[in-house]
Amino acid sequence: MTMNTDLVVLGGGPGGYVAAIRAAQLGMQVVLVEKAKVGGICLHKGCIPTKSLLHSGETLRLMQSAATFGGIIEGKVGIDFAKIQARKATVVDQLYRGVQGLMKKNKITVLNGTGAVLGPSIFSPVSGTVSVTFDDKSKEDVMIVPKHVIIATGSSPKTLPSLPIDEKMILTSNGMLELTALPKKVAIIGGGVIGVEWASLLNDFGVDVTIVEFLDQLVINESQTIARELQKQLENRGIHIQLGAKVEQATIKNKQVALTIAEQSDPLIVDKVMVAIGRQPNVEGIGLQNTSIKYSAKGITHNAFYQTTEDHIYAIGDVIDTLQLAHVAMKEGIIAVEHMAGLPVAPLNYNDVPRCTYTDPEIASVGYTSSNYPQDRDVKIGRFNFNANAKAIILGDTAGFVEVLRDVITDDIIGVSIIGAHATDMIAEMSDAMYLDASATEIGDAVHPHPSLSEAIQEATLDTHKIAIHK
Repeated sequence: MTMNTDLVVLGGGPGGYVAAIRAAQLGMQVVLVEKAKVGGICLHKGCIPTKSLLHSGETLRLMQSAATFGGIIEGKVGIDFAKIQARKATVVDQLYRGVQGLMKKNKITVLNGTGAVLGPSIFSPVSGTVSVTFDDKSKEDVMIVPKHVIIATGSSPKTLPSLPIDEKMILTSNGMLELTALPKKVAIIGGGVIGVEWASLLNDFGVDVTIVEFLDQLVINESQTIARELQKQLENRGIHIQLGAKVEQATIKNKQVALTIAEQSDPLIVDKVMVAIGRQPNVEGIGLQNTSIKYSAKGITHNAFYQTTEDHIYAIGDVIDTLQLAHVAMKEGIIAVEHMAGLPVAPLNYNDVPRCTYTDPEIASVGYTSSNYPQDRDVKIGRFNFNANAKAIILGDTAGFVEVLRDVITDDIIGVSIIGAHATDMIAEMSDAMYLDASATEIGDAVHPHPSLSEAIQEATLDTHKIAIHK
């Protein structure tokens, strides 16, 4: 069967389905091809289910600290992991049904199959026809001839030769989400965002966790001050952290995994190993070799509006070499669609994009950090600790701080880093401020509610001028 349309979107993750919706709003006829479920990895095997587990862990920890707030709990607070997993499934299902509803509302045709881009053929004189095949072999293959294509095929977990994934003993986050019982001891290979989030939630569930990180810092994209504070807080919770450690071999024996780590005489014995060393773009198996599109192991080459070297074909999200964040993919999808529609659109300034890590304590940042700002700029760094913030003291959660970077010449805010309670919500004020080009003086002058955690942002901003009130 052959069909014509304005736009084919390959991949129904956050970038793909948002692009499809925006295109439909602009009057385009849209076909979205997704081989699994609309919502993609983020909804079904990443962001959403992981954050549901993290919140369950936070709730358990709050219950365990009830006595601090005057509560009385008789006996020990237990864990029903089956109910935790069931709640996670309920959260995912509700959001999944919401996305499905949006597809219907916007009259987007969704094909649950595997799509591949074809080169010039009898269907079209240029590349871009999309062939869709189905697992159900009784279904006829579909050829879609579109005016434009958006490739949003996402990414997959990376691994190492010494860590062969079986999703039973040596797992990625995909396998971890399907656990039916909690292991006693887990080693997490990789101290990036995924690794530290899983360490945090497993620790809340009573699992003995060791993070093994090859580099000399956790969350390498954050400042050294943030990374040190995170390491301190995780270690205070009982999480073991090995930095500068290289895993050489993994041996499975007697339903356990022995990890051989360079320059360590004794292996690390655990029940499960989670590999969290990053993700790689899904550029294979989608027909790129049939086109003149340039791509590598890092992703598809594109311009500022996400056009590939074939300008009617765009690429967004994890399949290109930008920040691997759901909200980034969404914005890239909107920009790509508006550009192909001929609307005036500005390129995305990635320096204004907030980055979030949902550990306890949470981390959020935008712009430069105190470890990577341009050394040719005159920069003042302001800082305010949550242990001097009234709301944090009321919450009983005073770990962490806010760090603000101010350009002395322009008074521009060029970076903000937060580690502490609700950091991922608080960062929105400062990402908006940077997007709107607000000055440090303006943020410092703006009235913030009291008591609130946001006062720490105001104080840190004032501290860049050395006029913080409560410091």
